[in-house]
Amino acid sequence: MESKLIQGRTLQNWQSQYPLLNRICATEEVFWINPRYKKFADVINNISFSEKEVNDAEERLNRFASYIAKVFPETQGLKGLIESTLIKIPSMQRKIEEMFKQEIKGELLLKCDSHLAISGSIKARGGIYEVLKHAEDLALANKMLTLDDNYAIIAGKQFKEFFSQYSIVVGSTGNLGLSIGIMGSQLGFKVEVHMSAEAKQWKKDLLRSKGVTVVEHNSDYSKAVEEGRKRAETDQNSYFVDDENSTNLFLGYAVAANRLKKQLSEMKIVVDQEHPLFVYLPCGVGGGPGGVGFGLKLIYKDNVRLFFAEPTHSPSMLLGLMTGMQDKISVQDFGIDNLTEADGLAVGRPSGL
Repeated sequence: MESKLIQGRTLQNWQSQYPLLNRICATEEVFWINPRYKKFADVINNISFSEKEVNDAEERLNRFASYIAKVFPETQGLKGLIESTLIKIPSMQRKIEEMFKQEIKGELLLKCDSHLAISGSIKARGGIYEVLKHAEDLALANKMLTLDDNYAIIAGKQFKEFFSQYSIVVGSTGNLGLSIGIMGSQLGFKVEVHMSAEAKQWKKDLLRSKGVTVVEHNSDYSKAVEEGRKRAETDQNSYFVDDENSTNLFLGYAVAANRLKKQLSEMKIVVDQEHPLFVYLPCGVGGGPGGVGFGLKLIYKDNVRLFFAEPTHSPSMLLGLMTGMQDKISVQDFGIDNLTEADGLAVGRPSGL
């Protein structure tokens, strides 16, 4: 392994520059704080997204709310809003305090995106949003819809027939495929999901039961995305959802921040300089936590501190950020196997976006 070159350098050379790499390569748990971290005001003007794009995404989801409530009855309680609860978890807080012999000041809360309607993961935010945006773009361009219409009409037969002329393709470890597949199929699109080896069988079975074409790959996530991209390029009516580079996915995730702000306000939880908000986000390719984190930064600026959590066998974002190489390196380059029970986080190479 040490003789292998990684971006022109030996593993030993990398480990000499970044001593934490020794423990990362041994798949040990580590904690890393980004030394390149800067204040909000110093970087926001260099970022291509703004509050305007996030608000635009939220307005689009609001336009689709009547349609979602009509075709997914489980969302009717929230009038077509796909949202999760925010709950206090004092028992877990006490357990963590006992484990680490350390008092946790403030309250520990859980944002239950695992229970989001329709597809049951954070991907119900970005994934479903991107499918809805694509559907809206097509319907508007073909004069089938105006922004002033009640979008419940999209549940009609003529829209399903219209969308059936088009296909959506995505590569996934499982969760993104579920959200794209379920929503795309419901609208009438032909959907093809390229699943990596980590994807759970029940997710493949569920997609097939919805009429989605599932293509299984014996390789990891990056290969599934690559194959999906190639497939989409062969059909001009095909739309590829690019988990590694999609701004639409990113903005769909970012909408969560405005909703979390409302929930915190309802719970009378103050976030300011004296009461910072610490947010711990599971990280796969980086789009979900990146989008949510960006939305929170727009609201709370330097009063929110973001921490990404990855499996020890899939620390792709950590490696990309720590070395500064971003998506130019993978965990496999460093001899890490990218095998984890957490299929939604089984990503060997981070998103450059």
